Amino acid sequence: MRTIYRTLDRDLLRDVALVALADGLVGVSYGAISTGSGFGTWLPVVLSLVVFASAAQFLFVGVVAAGGSPFAAAVAGLLVNSRHLPFGMAVADVLGRRGRVLGSHLMTDENVAFAMAQDTAERRRAAYWACGIAIFVCWNVGVVAGAFAGTVIGDTDAFGLDAAFPAVLLALVLPSLKDRETRNAALAGAAVALVATPFLPAGLPVLLALTGLLVLVVRR
Repeated sequence: MRTIYRTLDRDLLRDVALVALADGLVGVSYGAISTGSGFGTWLPVVLSLVVFASAAQFLFVGVVAAGGSPFAAAVAGLLVNSRHLPFGMAVADVLGRRGRVLGSHLMTDENVAFAMAQDTAERRRAAYWACGIAIFVCWNVGVVAGAFAGTVIGDTDAFGLDAAFPAVLLALVLPSLKDRETRNAALAGAAVALVATPFLPAGLPVLLALTGLLVLVVRR
C-alpha cells in the first residue's frame, strides 16, 4: 500500500481523495433512500459490498421500490454495468493476472479514468488501486451511515435525496451525449420509455428504452 501512494504525486492523491469523498456522500444518499423506501438496512450494505456499482445499485432499488420485479431490476443493472466490459479490456495490462479478480471488483468509472490518464505503467497501476480502494472504503462507509440514517429520517424525499438516483444516471450518460448519433439513440430510447410507462410494470420501460439503439443500426 505504501508503494502505491509513494508512486503518486500530491495533486493526484488530492484528486483521488476528493472523488472518494464525493462517492461517499452519494453512498449516504443511496443507503438512506434504500431504507427510506422500505428495504432492510442489510440490503444496501450487502449490495455495496458484493455488487459495488453505484448506478446499478441505485437502479435496482429504484425499480423495485417503484413496484418493478427484482428480475427486471437486475437485468437493468447488468445493462448499466455492461460499460465495464470495454473498461476491463482497457486496464487489463494494469491489473495483471494476479490482480484481475480483486481489481475487477474494484473497477469504477473513476479509477479507470485516473489510471488511463497516467503516462507510465507504474503510475497507472498505482492510480487504479489507490482510487479503487479509496472509493470502496468511502462508498461502503457512506452506505452504512445512510442506511441507518434512513431508518430515522423515514421520508427521504423531504430532503431531496430521491434526486440522487436520476442525478447519478444523468452524470454517467452526459459525456456520451456529445456524440450526435448517441444523443439521437438516447432520445429515441427515452421516448419509448415515456410512452410505455403508463402501460407496463415498473422496470420494463427502462428495458424497452434499449430499442433506441436501433437508431444507430439504421443509420449504419
